[in-house]
Amino acid sequence: MRKQVIAGNWKMNMTPSKAVVLAKEIKEKNTAKDKCDIVICVPAIDIPAVYEIVKGTNIKLGAQNVHFAPSGAFTGELSVEMLNESGVEYVIIGHSERRQYFGETDQSVNKRVTAALEGGLKVILCVGELLEEREAGKTTQVVDTQTREALKGISASALKNLIIAYEPVWAIGTGKVATPEQADEVCGIIRNIIADLYSKSAADEFIIQYGGSMNAKNAKELLAMPNIDGGLIGGASLKSDDFTVIIDSAQ
Repeated sequence: MRKQVIAGNWKMNMTPSKAVVLAKEIKEKNTAKDKCDIVICVPAIDIPAVYEIVKGTNIKLGAQNVHFAPSGAFTGELSVEMLNESGVEYVIIGHSERRQYFGETDQSVNKRVTAALEGGLKVILCVGELLEEREAGKTTQVVDTQTREALKGISASALKNLIIAYEPVWAIGTGKVATPEQADEVCGIIRNIIADLYSKSAADEFIIQYGGSMNAKNAKELLAMPNIDGGLIGGASLKSDDFTVIIDSAQ
C-alpha cells in the first residue's frame, strides 16, 4: 500500500516573517496526522525560519531547487550540502517554471536529480506537457522522454527517495484541472515507464503525485484515483485551511 504524499510548493511567495505564520498554522492543524506524509517546499530565504517551526514534527521541509555541483562559481544556486545542513529533506527538481523561465533541460534535470539523491535528499521530480503538446496528442511522448531522461543512471535502490509529480503545464496556476481520469491515465503511463525501466514491483511501490491546480474542492476526487499517490500543491498550499482539507482528503 503506497503512502500518499502531500507537498506544498510555495513558489516565490512568503517573506520569512509571513512564512513563520503560515508554517505555524499548518503545524497546528496537522501535527497529529500520520496517514500521509506532509512536505512544505519554501523559498530559499525562508528555509532557516521554517525549519525552526517544523523540526521534530511530522511536517518535512523541502526546497524548490538544487544545483548539481558541490560548490563553485554558480551565483544564486544552492548545493546539496547547503540544503542538508539547513534541515531540508526534500527538493523539487524539473518544475515546468524552472524549465520555461530558467532554461532547465532534461539533461540538467538529470544531473540535479543524480546529485540530490547521491547527497541524501528526497526528490520530487516534475514532468508534464504543454497545452499545445496535449492538443497535438503528444502527452505520452513528452512525459516518456522527460521521465526516461531524468532517470538516466538512477539505480532501483534510489527510487525509495524519489517521487514523480505529473504536472500538466496547462493546468498550473490557470485554474484548469485535468479530470481525475486524465490525471490518472498519465500517472499510469508514468508507472508503466517505471516498470519498463526497473520492474513491476518497483512500479507498484513507486509514489506518483498529481500537481495541476489541485485544491480543496477537487482533491478528494483526484486522490481517490488508483495511480495518484498525493499532490504537489501550488496556490492552495498558501492557505492553511485549504492545505489542511487536501491533507485530510489523503487521509
